[in-house]
Amino acid sequence: MVDPAFRRQIEGYSLTTAEILYHMPDHPGLLQSFVWQHYDVAPEFPRLVRFLDFWVENIEATLSTVRVAHRQLVAPVEFRLVDKQFRLH
Repeated sequence: MVDPAFRRQIEGYSLTTAEILYHMPDHPGLLQSFVWQHYDVAPEFPRLVRFLDFWVENIEATLSTVRVAHRQLVAPVEFRLVDKQFRLH
């Protein structure tokens, strides 16, 4: 059986991390941070967009900044022909 996380990576999903900076209504001068991490597809990031839509609709905190980092964990293999072989002892 194939691991579901590995299968998603093969389908194009990669680990995505978002740092969300926000203000709470009771402390508007205080900037707070929340880190979100999940497998998502770049560059549309549908899972992150769905999370941010949920945030805006259901959480009283006001979004200030969202920084996204994306790392592709599994990529297509590149092949290159080699015409020499060396053996190290």
